[in-house]
Amino acid sequence: MTALRPHAEDQYAEELALLADADDRPRPPGWRLSPQAVVTYLLGDGAKITPKYVGPRRLMEVAVSTLVTDRALLLLGVPGTAKTWVSEHLAAAISGDSTLLVQGTAGTAEEAIRYGWNYARLLAEGPSEAALVASPIMRAMQTGTIARLEELTRVPSDVQDALITILSEKTLPVPELNTEVQAQRGFNLIATANDRDRGVNELSSALRRRFNTVVLPVPASADDEVEIVARRVAQLGKSLDLPEVPAALDEIRRVVTVFRELRSGLTEDGRTKLKSPTGTLSTAEAISVITNGMALAAHFGDGRLHPADVAAGIVGAVVKDPVSDGVVWREYLETVVRERSDWRDFYRAARDA
Repeated sequence: MTALRPHAEDQYAEELALLADADDRPRPPGWRLSPQAVVTYLLGDGAKITPKYVGPRRLMEVAVSTLVTDRALLLLGVPGTAKTWVSEHLAAAISGDSTLLVQGTAGTAEEAIRYGWNYARLLAEGPSEAALVASPIMRAMQTGTIARLEELTRVPSDVQDALITILSEKTLPVPELNTEVQAQRGFNLIATANDRDRGVNELSSALRRRFNTVVLPVPASADDEVEIVARRVAQLGKSLDLPEVPAALDEIRRVVTVFRELRSGLTEDGRTKLKSPTGTLSTAEAISVITNGMALAAHFGDGRLHPADVAAGIVGAVVKDPVSDGVVWREYLETVVRERSDWRDFYRAARDA
């Protein structure tokens, strides 16, 4: 069987091997590549190494250099700015393993960050190493690799603070066994967070001091965002075995234009101010809209991507609140979309949707 979504270290194994063979720069302890090669892996080399992130090179250099130090890395940004994507590829390039992951939620318990117990063995044998269940972060400390914590600000504040000793002392006490786990060289933590979504728990100042924060922005230009969406749609199409759909680039650019205009509250030409909807209208949502449109075109259309194939997806992405967002969307349709002569098919499709 083929995995629906291979881990980064498996999907890009050839690129990582190429970089490792040619990499003659110093490598920090426990790293599979030098910091320079890690950045090349993320941004591409214009030849055999494909870009994984489209954005300022300096941001990736700061992120990678942080992981060389004893400070953890916090990738901060609004939803859809590739925080998880960058986190996974950093771990894959540095440690060859992106799977040591804690998914933060409102229900995340301290055991997910520190350790838990096999209660059957605990009751039968009492506290022992065999009964202890290591968290992904504990395993990363033991092996000197990178651990990942997604959506740190969704984790309850008292559970977040379980990280303080780990990040400051590089030690995880296990008082039940009168022992501790000391982090091996190469260990570090990459956390992701956003501070604009619902259900956010602020980080304590003590915990923030343990992180170096890198803010990932939305794509700077429409061309950058179109490139990101087109690349990810092509990758997803292959992994999902979607038939190849021609003429998708025009619709990708249209979706990106709609999202950017509503997100910024201003049309591309700067002449018309717009109301913004309650949703984030992220690049990730644009990718989803196009992928769904390709599936519609391939299986229920003529094999070409038309405005009608993406219109329903755009409406669903924009109108999260039927009342307030519905007003925003209708106003945008009538004052902007309707006036664009080359968008008439899209206007009719969106009205029907």
